[in-house]
Amino acid sequence: MISVELSRRFKRIVRGSGRESEVSATLKWMVEGFGKPHAHSRLAIRKLGKHLYECRTGLGWRLIFAARKGALIFDFAGDHDGVQSYLRNKR
Repeated sequence: MISVELSRRFKRIVRGSGRESEVSATLKWMVEGFGKPHAHSRLAIRKLGKHLYECRTGLGWRLIFAARKGALIFDFAGDHDGVQSYLRNKR
């Protein structure tokens, strides 16, 4: 079973956005579907780099996470511009 870890930054962003139920549902689907290629298309999972992925909760909202052995570590959530800024600063 895959565990889910949420960074403080991720929790703060989600609380401030008012999208808790949307994100919660996506996290549940991630636990059930990550690592199963047919489920990836439904979850809109996209690889961004080594161990770094994004998934979508809706048209304009993305969750950034790292995949480690047995765990998905969510660190950022935001729109396209926010994700681009996060990725630029991460490298």
